[in-house]
Amino acid sequence: MHSGDQRIVDLLQSLDRLPGPYHLEFPDGFDYPLARSRAIQLRDRLSKGFEGRVLLDDGVQDASYCFEVRIPPQVAEAHEWIWVRLSNYGSLAVITTPRSDGHGDVDGAVADGALSASDRRRIESALEDLGYELVPLRLLRRIYDGVTPLADEIAGAVVGYGHPGATWWTRFFDYL
Repeated sequence: MHSGDQRIVDLLQSLDRLPGPYHLEFPDGFDYPLARSRAIQLRDRLSKGFEGRVLLDDGVQDASYCFEVRIPPQVAEAHEWIWVRLSNYGSLAVITTPRSDGHGDVDGAVADGALSASDRRRIESALEDLGYELVPLRLLRRIYDGVTPLADEIAGAVVGYGHPGATWWTRFFDYL
């Protein structure tokens, strides 16, 4: 495991055990208005940093995330879409691009040319300043082995980057 990965894995497992409704979309006490306010702050900060209109998808339903900030290709240095998904759990965030299957984290995205190093720094700085925890894709691609019945409910289905059954991506960043 990479340095710091065990801390993130422990965090994911801890968040997985939070009391919550049976539908798994968010834990008890989830504050949607606060989460939306933070997502708007992130969008606004990135709009200034990218000197262009950054979009906020806030119409997500039936998912373990509520918001996705979308940076259009015309303002990104790599001329690719960049998406930042914000989980309903523990201020988790993930950075993805259309070519996310080709890399397991932002290092791979930069090496692949799907994300520039300066855009990466801009996004990571905004996430850190707003109190988000960036989760590497490689950790989310792991087969879900948590405490909820999520894996049993979709056993045999091909989801979460082609894995059979649920992944940690499914648990915290996908439609349920």
